Amino acid sequence: MRQIYNFNAKWAFTKQANAVPSEMPKDWYFVNLPHSWNAIDGQDGGNDFYRGTCYYAKTLDKMDLPAADKYFLEIRGANSSADAYLNGKKLMHHDGGYSTWRVDITDVLERDNLFVIAVDNSPSDKVYPQVADFTFYGGLYRDVNIVCVSGSHFDLEYYGGTGVQITPTVVGKEAKVNVKTYVTNLLDGQAVRYTILDKEGNVVVATTSNAGEVELTISNVTLWNARKNPYLYTLVTELVEGDKVLDNLSTRFGCRYYEIDPERGFILNGEEYPLRGVSRHQDRWGYGNALLPEHHKEDAELIYEVGATTIRLAHYQHDQYFYDLCDEMGFVIWAEIPYISQHMPGGRENTISQMKELITQNYNHPSIVVWGLSNEITMKGESDPDLIENHRILNDLVHSMDKTRLTTMAVVSPCSMDAEYIQIPDTVSYNHYFGWYGGDTSMNGPWFDKFHAKHPNIPIGCSEYGCEALNWHTSKPVQGDYTEEYQAYYHEELIKQLFSRKYMWATHVWNMFDFGADARAEGGENGQNHKGLMTFDRKYKKDAFYAYKAWLSDDKFVHLCGKRYVDRVEDVTKVTVYSNMPEVELFANGVSLGKKTADDHFFYFDVKNEGETVLKAVAGEFEDCGIIRKVEKFNEAYRLREKSAVLNWFDVTEVEGYLSINDKMSDIMATQEGMALFAGMFQKMMPKQGDTVMGGFEMNESMMQMMGGFTFLRLAGMIGMMGINFTKEQLLGINAQLNKIKKLAK
Repeated sequence: MRQIYNFNAKWAFTKQANAVPSEMPKDWYFVNLPHSWNAIDGQDGGNDFYRGTCYYAKTLDKMDLPAADKYFLEIRGANSSADAYLNGKKLMHHDGGYSTWRVDITDVLERDNLFVIAVDNSPSDKVYPQVADFTFYGGLYRDVNIVCVSGSHFDLEYYGGTGVQITPTVVGKEAKVNVKTYVTNLLDGQAVRYTILDKEGNVVVATTSNAGEVELTISNVTLWNARKNPYLYTLVTELVEGDKVLDNLSTRFGCRYYEIDPERGFILNGEEYPLRGVSRHQDRWGYGNALLPEHHKEDAELIYEVGATTIRLAHYQHDQYFYDLCDEMGFVIWAEIPYISQHMPGGRENTISQMKELITQNYNHPSIVVWGLSNEITMKGESDPDLIENHRILNDLVHSMDKTRLTTMAVVSPCSMDAEYIQIPDTVSYNHYFGWYGGDTSMNGPWFDKFHAKHPNIPIGCSEYGCEALNWHTSKPVQGDYTEEYQAYYHEELIKQLFSRKYMWATHVWNMFDFGADARAEGGENGQNHKGLMTFDRKYKKDAFYAYKAWLSDDKFVHLCGKRYVDRVEDVTKVTVYSNMPEVELFANGVSLGKKTADDHFFYFDVKNEGETVLKAVAGEFEDCGIIRKVEKFNEAYRLREKSAVLNWFDVTEVEGYLSINDKMSDIMATQEGMALFAGMFQKMMPKQGDTVMGGFEMNESMMQMMGGFTFLRLAGMIGMMGINFTKEQLLGINAQLNKIKKLAK
């Protein structure tokens, strides 16, 4: 019988080693796995987290292991590359930091043993990812085990898989379950016993076969029906010799069928099932990516609470436990490899090996419906022949390995709708940030309509959208202010636009949680991307979290927005309430301000701001409370002051009815005077359609629209990154001229 010996405790660790030790080092310090050496410096900003080779060492007395014929070292996650050594002998090298890999250690094991694992997250031109907006945490950040098996056993060496592949096909009320088993050293007289159990543990069907492939039939099958009924069967697979069980596996699976239609979206088991959800990174404040099981479970439960039907597991293979949770809880999953941002000519083999590992290790999970080929890979251009060929190879590979699922990819916003590579996968999604990185929130829906009209046979979705929010607040939210109020407004608008377009096969908020991105210096808290619906530590649900809960969850609730925004200067303030109940009543100091209904689940009230007011929102039996307080001067603790900014937007003089540098370029250039003011300036500075700009992008219509959505002040900051800098005096001078130009009526 198979036994798993957990090997996590008390590894000696160092960053300083430059040679594999021959005995247990005395000057290294001890850590327990999972472990990352970037749990702190990968989250504090500066883009200076340690990237290099670190060593882990551990001794083992063979007598501590269960008796077995064969022993395999199993490493479930070592980022990004690793070399495993036993008693001074190099066993294996592995590239790719997010998957399981194993190596046979049987012939090298002695009575006393020294294991050394060298893990390397330094830059490489062959191993993905290398360029991306998240931290590449180094470490042995998942479990390490020793798998103890008999001489004949289910295969352990093919791309980290289990040796069992289950393919259910639903036919009427039955499911035909094809099972392939891969056995190492199968001998005469040995056979495989297959037993399918229902959810309660009752035997549904059982058989024994000498063949490596069988088909089992489940009558009156209960379908895996996502969140409605995530029903799982269990296949017990036993390698037997007479009455003796040599090896055994227990694998859960689900029976379901689906299609993705370019007009009707995602269809599960014959019924339309809109995929509206979030993306998830696998890290956490203070832990890096060395998560514990309770962290994974909490993440899944929080995503379930918001009502998501789908999760995009970005941008790499996640922990097997999290895929198990997705199966159990009924999430529909997009799983992908970290082929991201920048195509590397030397990285093709790594994309292939990581895709083989992703599919081999996750084939049996019913929650997974699409395999992602890449993410924003055209950051340096979309016409590279090697990039296009790489995608064709990956697409063909996926279809050869898995004939039951579809392919997809996430496309960077400026990529042309006519790019050759977007027509390679079965489905496609775009990452759009209109309303945050330029453009306007209103541009999102029409962009997808245009794509759908141009490519009516390509299922289109939105794989990323979002904006950053920290504990900053205002009653007049504007794009780029990092306030919780602007994030809430942004998501209200995007929900209404994206969720109303039935043809969109999936939408994924970027991101469910704030995450580590050590190169970032935005929003007043460096080292993080703050687009999450929740904070990095999972302690606070931002208001936008409840906007999605109001649309997606069946659990009744009411949420009063702006509870962290107490001090307000205006005489009458806007108060927003989110609820999935049909009617909300708001009370101010116990006095009802009336009841409101809202088809979009967003309820708005105007409240007199006098003294201190206790607010209570009531919807049916549910209520939520908060406080607002009248102040004469704006509380500067609510306002982000960017240290690197030449001028902050709130320091700009604005005249009612007239332009300022806080207005969007599209509005400024719509006036004759504005056009005249900037014509000469921007003729020299700004790229024109067809020009190549930062990152290798060609300036196209989509990018021109995005740039028109930036305020002049924000655009001036971006131009600064290209070496064209404005002084504070110059900006104030331009603002003074704009203050004399009347805004056009809208």
